[in-house]
Amino acid sequence: MQQNVQQLIEEQLSLEADLVSDRTYQARWKICSTCPSLYADTTCLHCGCFVQFRARLAYKNCPNPGGSHW
Repeated sequence: MQQNVQQLIEEQLSLEADLVSDRTYQARWKICSTCPSLYADTTCLHCGCFVQFRARLAYKNCPNPGGSHW
């Protein structure tokens, strides 16, 4: 399952032009990986997206209803 998710993320990211740097992505992922709203190490319970995809997109932010964590 995890491999299929990673493949989907990579395929979708290849279609995107506005991505953050690796450093920014790693900082975002570090925050998300410890968030209690992360489900199955892949999915944000606030928006239903794959976190590893959303964290790569420059035009997205953390969807936490209490305020973005990144």
